[in-house]
Amino acid sequence: MTLFTLFIKRLVRNYLFGSSAAVLGVGSVLLFSTLEVSVRETWILLGVMISSLMIMFSFELALFYRHIGPIRRAFSEGEPGILVLKQAYIQTHRFPILSVQRIFGPHLFGLAVPSGTMLYLLIRKGTVSIPMDYLWLGAAGALLVASMHALIEFFLTNHAIRPVLVHLRQQSAVLHQTDLSLDGQVLVSIQRKFQLSAFLIGTFPLFLFMLASQIRLSDLPEGYTADYYKWAAIILAVCVAFSSLGAWLLSRDVKEPIRDLYASLDQVRNGDFETAAPDIYTDEFSQLVAGFNHMVRGLKFREQMNNQLISSYFTTLAAALDARDPYTAGHSERVARYSVLIGTEAGLPEAEMELLQKAALLHDIGKIGVRDTVLLKEGRLTDEEFELIKLHPVLGENILKQIEPAEALAAILPGVRSHHEQYNGRGYPDRLAGEDIPLLGRIIAIADAYDAMTSDRPYRKGMPVEKALGILEEGSGTQWDPAFTPLFIRQMRASATPLEAAGREGRSAMQAAAGSESGPAVPAGSGSEQRSLASAASDAG
Repeated sequence: MTLFTLFIKRLVRNYLFGSSAAVLGVGSVLLFSTLEVSVRETWILLGVMISSLMIMFSFELALFYRHIGPIRRAFSEGEPGILVLKQAYIQTHRFPILSVQRIFGPHLFGLAVPSGTMLYLLIRKGTVSIPMDYLWLGAAGALLVASMHALIEFFLTNHAIRPVLVHLRQQSAVLHQTDLSLDGQVLVSIQRKFQLSAFLIGTFPLFLFMLASQIRLSDLPEGYTADYYKWAAIILAVCVAFSSLGAWLLSRDVKEPIRDLYASLDQVRNGDFETAAPDIYTDEFSQLVAGFNHMVRGLKFREQMNNQLISSYFTTLAAALDARDPYTAGHSERVARYSVLIGTEAGLPEAEMELLQKAALLHDIGKIGVRDTVLLKEGRLTDEEFELIKLHPVLGENILKQIEPAEALAAILPGVRSHHEQYNGRGYPDRLAGEDIPLLGRIIAIADAYDAMTSDRPYRKGMPVEKALGILEEGSGTQWDPAFTPLFIRQMRASATPLEAAGREGRSAMQAAAGSESGPAVPAGSGSEQRSLASAASDAG
């Protein structure tokens, strides 16, 4: 037996149960236990009810057949398309609501209109001795019975659709690699569900009693019933008000913790793992809140671990690059620290600082694509070889573009590509000028130039700190950004350059151990003493 067949059988079983409880059970009690009719009239009324039920079933079956159509289509096709599955998924979710619509549509009117019409004609002909006023009471009773049937049908159908929803999602995942979801769409708000359910449950017995009492007391003299009706009206008003208040309080008590959880969930969705749902509830929501907060703590821990792994990845990659040349060992890390120093002084936001550090660590990653005969050449580079060196920003960008997902490193690519651009437009590879140069590239250019000038090379000793800062000061606004360069110079002078001193000691030790190995030299015929400011700052590559 297929799942669809089981689903239909469950719907039919639920419908018969709801009809028996609400229509036959309550309706029969309302009609036959309160009316004093003969056996003959009883059979006539029973015939009216059966005939009306047949008409009701016909109309309701036609509407049910239309409602079930999208779901039946998804099960009848061998490999349903994604659109068919989506339509079936939405329709299945809507089925409890549609069941209520059927009950208040063809179910209610298909029963009330035919039965009311037939009773009206029978009363007019004198076939049954029921007062004409009872037709209005019957209409009110039909509405009451339909309301109770709709309540039962809604919750039974809401439970019956779950296996179908699971099946449709599995089909979509297997056939189309797509996860079906409502994406947060609310078809029935929990507040409305609780308010209507609690109100109906609280007032249904009272209305049923009032209708039955109205029928039983209608034959008494008016003087005997006037006081009763006044008393009953007051009691009815008080009970309706109390049920409405209770329904509202219950729905609010349920909705508040859900709203708090949703607000916290929204913060987590935006990347805030410091949030926590308020643990202020004493019912099962306390367990739900505790589970949610435990989940957020787990996500926060995983986020920290991922950040550490990513940070280690960047550092390791930079260290592997620097290891190719002992004379530039530690260059990427120092450039990253200098860049962060500039960003801090400039007041960059935390997110941009993280991007700056990553871009600075990998700014020379393109040198991996430069062959060793050029990158590690002993002696001065020819102009042709220096042109090959100048390709490394573009090579670096192309290398990082290969990392998936593409958006993971997309934000740092402009910094890697543009860290050799000059403010006056004479840099490379794109000869950008001014603020057309990406922000990360303008900052890294300063840090890169400073470390290049203060680092030892096989063909020269590193400049004294003050001389390098003087060159940066002189080139501010021409080669380097006029806003960021003074910030770096001021901070380096104010801190007495402890970072530089430690860096120089570490580099000297590594270079001493390197012996005769050397890094790339400057182009032939352009001695370091005669080089321009741009050339003097480009030895780091």
